[in-house]
Amino acid sequence: MNFASDNAAPVAPEILEAIVRVNEGFALAYGNDDWTRALERRMSELFEREVATFLVATGTAANAIAVAHCCQPWNSVLCHAQAHLATDEAGAPEFYGGGLKLVELPGDNAKIAPETLRTALARGRGVPHSVIPGALSLSQSTEVGTIYRPEDVRTLTEIAHEHGLAVHMDGARFANAVASLGCTPAEITWKAGVDVLSFGATKNGAMEAEAVVFFDPKRADGMASRRKRAGQLISKQRFAAAQFDAWLRDNLWLRLARRANAAAARLAEKLGSVGLQPVWPVEANEIFVMIPRETDRRLREAGAAYADWPREFLPAGILSSPDGELIRLVTSFATTDRDIESFIRVAHEI
Repeated sequence: MNFASDNAAPVAPEILEAIVRVNEGFALAYGNDDWTRALERRMSELFEREVATFLVATGTAANAIAVAHCCQPWNSVLCHAQAHLATDEAGAPEFYGGGLKLVELPGDNAKIAPETLRTALARGRGVPHSVIPGALSLSQSTEVGTIYRPEDVRTLTEIAHEHGLAVHMDGARFANAVASLGCTPAEITWKAGVDVLSFGATKNGAMEAEAVVFFDPKRADGMASRRKRAGQLISKQRFAAAQFDAWLRDNLWLRLARRANAAAARLAEKLGSVGLQPVWPVEANEIFVMIPRETDRRLREAGAAYADWPREFLPAGILSSPDGELIRLVTSFATTDRDIESFIRVAHEI
C-alpha cells in the first residue's frame, strides 16, 4: 500500500536491461558518446522539430537551470503558488538564477488563469524599481494532478510572449499528462508556445534521468557551460542516455504513464465508494482526499504510505475540520490492484 510517491517506485525492467546493455567496454565521457548523440536525434524526432537536449540527474536541477537560463538576475519567474518550483526546490531557482525572484500566482486546481497572468504582468513600478518578469513556468501535470489542455497552454503562452517572457514547462510528470490528453508531445509544448521543457523520466520508471529540452536550439546558447557550472554534466552520460532511449522506444514511457493514470482512476473510484471524495479532479496519477485524523492513524498503522499535504491550499468550499488531514496518494506504473484493494479494505473497515 505504498502511495507515498512515484519516486518510491522501482525502476522499470526495460530500463534496467538498457543500463546493463551499455555497461560493456569504454565510451567517451561527458556526453561525447554514441548513445547521447542518438538520443539527441531521437528527441528531435519525438518533438517533430530540431531541439537541443541536455541531460541532468535531478528534476530540481532541470527546473532551476532551465528558468535561470531564460532570465537575468533582475528578472522574475511567474509560477503558480503550488508549483514545485515555488514549494519544493529549496531556493534552487533563485540560487542558479543569481538572485532572480519567483512570483507566486493563485489559481483554482493549481492552474494559472489568463486574467491572473495579465494582472500580474501589469503590476510593479517598472525599471529600475521592480523585478522585470522574464519567464512564465507552467507545471504539467500540476502539483495537484490536474492538466493544462493545449488550448490552455496556448492562451497563456501568447500572453507571456506578448510581454517578452520565455515559457518554461515543468514536466516532471509530463508523460502522465501526455498519456491523459492523448495528444502528441509537440502539441502540448512548442506548438502551444512552450520554449523550454524540463522532461522528467525518473517518476515514470527511470533512475536519475531528466532532460532540459529547448525547442529553439539558438535559445540554448551557453547552456552547456551553465550545466557544467551547476554540477550537472554527467561524466558517464551514456547510462542516462540509455535510460531515455529505452524509455522512449516503442512508447514505453506512455505505456508506463497510462498504467499509473489508470491505477489512480481505479483508486479514486473506490475511495468514493467509502465516502472519500477527491479534493481536485483526478486527471493524472495523484489523488488528494480529506480524511479524519483517526482514519489517518489507523491506515498508517496498517502499513499504508502516503504524504500529508498543506491544508492552506484547499480549494474554496472544501471543509477543513481540526481533526482532519489532507493527504496525497500517488500511483505509479508499479501500483497493483492488490495495493488498491488492500488500502480500500482497511479504509472500509475503519
